[in-house]
Amino acid sequence: MTDLSEKILKDYQVRRTKKQKIRFINFLKEYIPDLKVEEGGFLHNHNIIVGDVDKADVIITAHYDTCAILPMPNFVMPKNIIISILYSFLLIIVLSIPFATLATLAYLVLKIDIYLFTNICSLLYCLYIVLFLLIGVPNKHTANDNTSGVISLCEMIMQMPSELQGKVAFVFFDNEENCLFGSMFFAKKHKNAIKDKLVINIDCVSDGDHFLIIENKKAQNKYHNKVMSVFKNTNNKFIHIEKSSTTYYPSDQINFPIYIVCSAMHKNALGLYMNRIHTKRDIIFDKDNITFLTGRLIDFLKQLD
Repeated sequence: MTDLSEKILKDYQVRRTKKQKIRFINFLKEYIPDLKVEEGGFLHNHNIIVGDVDKADVIITAHYDTCAILPMPNFVMPKNIIISILYSFLLIIVLSIPFATLATLAYLVLKIDIYLFTNICSLLYCLYIVLFLLIGVPNKHTANDNTSGVISLCEMIMQMPSELQGKVAFVFFDNEENCLFGSMFFAKKHKNAIKDKLVINIDCVSDGDHFLIIENKKAQNKYHNKVMSVFKNTNNKFIHIEKSSTTYYPSDQINFPIYIVCSAMHKNALGLYMNRIHTKRDIIFDKDNITFLTGRLIDFLKQLD
């Protein structure tokens, strides 16, 4: 990997607060001085852009913001939507335990009307969940989510062949962890420019030997054969190309009309899964994954000529 990527992995894995994000942006400028920062939208996003979005044929993206640490992993099974949704409910229940405990103690002490107390608790609980996600303790370990995506973009920026440089724009999204507000802001601001362009989103690609490539219908109609020609199994990396209509993967790509999303998974008898993100166990960074993915994406871009 380049020196830029090595330093990000070593010193810039935490990018949650405004101060941490600005520190990362200033560091990135040392290596990519012509990057631009677009600010605005809900939560005042700071999206980082390298290249010309209007002139580019393809936009390659990854979110650079990082999450609050959770008591249990954000477990995802993209091909088993029911399990993924049920697990999300379980996570909410676990997050509710401290609030429910305090609320019960408050009711026993205050002895107020149960209906009034229930309404107050419902409002406070919603606020509690929002604040937990927005200002919770930053996770110090984000190797996969999404330092791997950030480094993938950086590797491509630093190594992109000269004949392709004007055809690709790179965007590092803010606030993916907070309801995708960064990509929403970007999609709205560049609505006309992106309506006919392919967006390739890279999210969590360093933990697992099974690469999941998801195409929405428009991307499948136009790019599927080219994707199939460059993404092939090797001795230790395995490719799964799926339709967005039958695959659950909540990330920034859903805000765009034509998209492909790339992620790395593990596989067991139940299918593909991701099981360490949003916890201190998110420390797996397979450099071979980054080399494999960025090489295939550059080959894909060459085919677009």
